[in-house]
Amino acid sequence: MSAPPTPAVHVLHGGDVLAHTGALRSVYADAFCAPPWNEDEEKAAEFAKRLPRDARRPGFTAAVAVAGGDVVGFACGWTTLPPFPTDRCYPQAASGLGPRRTHDWLCGAFEVDELAVRPGAHGSGLAAELLDAVTAGAPEGRSWLLTSVQAPRAMAFYRRQGWTQATYPSPDGKGIVVFLGPRHPARGLAPLPL
Repeated sequence: MSAPPTPAVHVLHGGDVLAHTGALRSVYADAFCAPPWNEDEEKAAEFAKRLPRDARRPGFTAAVAVAGGDVVGFACGWTTLPPFPTDRCYPQAASGLGPRRTHDWLCGAFEVDELAVRPGAHGSGLAAELLDAVTAGAPEGRSWLLTSVQAPRAMAFYRRQGWTQATYPSPDGKGIVVFLGPRHPARGLAPLPL
């Protein structure tokens, strides 16, 4: 029995990612249908529907992992432009950082929007490779992301990759946290938990 093929990671910019929309939707559903995310097929469809719009954002970059002709993981993001967005979970991030740090640390930085690998690729190092590939061109090394405090494995993964937690929501197990990438110049300025 032969070993499964090693995934090759391809970095794509702008609309080049759209050729993979169906595969990315499938990976998204596989990655986020289980706890702690508990998303359903409708959320995967929403992701696929917004992908063409996201691909037009300034700085849009995707890293796509392909093994044996199948997409097994991806990461994507874009440059966060000012004014800082007010939809989705962005208000929680802004509240945790305050207006000045939100503008100085996040605006103009590369925002990792999604990172997903199929369950069979967990523990293989693929997620770390995708994260590195998608953030390699971050302006002045400035990258950031949001994740849920209800995802302790994801939070531990980002810490292991050298990301710094910059916000600390209430300890009731709800909310999102901001992480700054390992080359972000504000990492040393991030507050420590109380």
